[in-house]
Amino acid sequence: MRELKYYVACTIDGFICREDGSFDCFMREGLKEGEHVTDYLDSFKSFDVVLMGRKTYEVGLKAGVTNPYPTMASYVFSRTMKESPDKRVTLVSENAADVVRELKNEPGKDIYLCGGGDFAATLLAEGLIDEIILKLNPILLGSGIPLFSRNIHLTNLELARSKVYGNGVVLLHYRVK
Repeated sequence: MRELKYYVACTIDGFICREDGSFDCFMREGLKEGEHVTDYLDSFKSFDVVLMGRKTYEVGLKAGVTNPYPTMASYVFSRTMKESPDKRVTLVSENAADVVRELKNEPGKDIYLCGGGDFAATLLAEGLIDEIILKLNPILLGSGIPLFSRNIHLTNLELARSKVYGNGVVLLHYRVK
């Protein structure tokens, strides 16, 4: 069975972006030449499916990007979008948990949960997230869109590995118990 991994950048106070959806506050400098970029791109080799909520998808869509992950099968989960703007992006409007369960049972590589906080909370409540990978940025944002957008139940995590970068960014891999 393939695993669903919520891989997301966040602030120390638990926000994945500003309230308007922008994420220009996240660290991009201070790493050794290409250090994090290489790790980030290498991580994509373990995925062949990406899942996004509508709000996450719309960040790229506003910039004219209809398929932000062309090397993966892309699924956008939305109850309000009527059709996908890209024939290679599958729009799912109902039974999200059932669709994710089916994807997890198919053969293939792991599944990348790109975001966002609403969708992640739904999938965590359904017991579908296997691993949470946080790119923890050493900033406090004060407000924004949280890692999980609503109350979630107590969930025990086990630290599987971590890496500290030269600029203070910490990459944390937690297994959901």
